[in-house]
Amino acid sequence: MNTVLPPNRKRSEEITIQYFELLDRHLAELIDGVSIEMLELQDIANILCVSQKHLIKIIQETSGNHPCHFYVQKILTCTKTLLTNSELTISEIAQRLTYDPSNFTKFFKKYEGMSPSQFRQLQKAKSSP
Repeated sequence: MNTVLPPNRKRSEEITIQYFELLDRHLAELIDGVSIEMLELQDIANILCVSQKHLIKIIQETSGNHPCHFYVQKILTCTKTLLTNSELTISEIAQRLTYDPSNFTKFFKKYEGMSPSQFRQLQKAKSSP
């Protein structure tokens, strides 16, 4: 990672910043079709040159939740943006995010309480005059 940090910043803060930057970059690459595989937490830890256990400990200490919590939230944010602002089908969105479409619907519904199609319809209804 090429992030320039102040000399007084702790390594744990540096890793946390790099973790969130990596998540944003990776999800953007998935959506743009540059990357075709969802990184696992172990992959992310390896990229950041720390063990998975250490990454979990640092993110929990600095941010208050498990790294997977933030990964899921970022995936949901990307999904909602695509459902609201694109003409991609739900299946196409699922595939870009490396999900099987039926599993993707279950994943989305688990966290949002509605299916992706219901979410999209709700957003269209909100934006209609």
